[in-house]
Amino acid sequence: MATGNDIKAHTSTYSGFLGMLKWGAIATVLITAFVILLIA
Repeated sequence: MATGNDIKAHTSTYSGFLGMLKWGAIATVLITAFVILLIA
């Protein structure tokens, strides 16, 4: 388990992960909508 000394690093890493997850989900929705428009 992580010690209390690493909490800043873990918070930073988790924050970056959530940011990438958010933007990745938005990009996926936009690309999906574009592909559906092309097919229709």
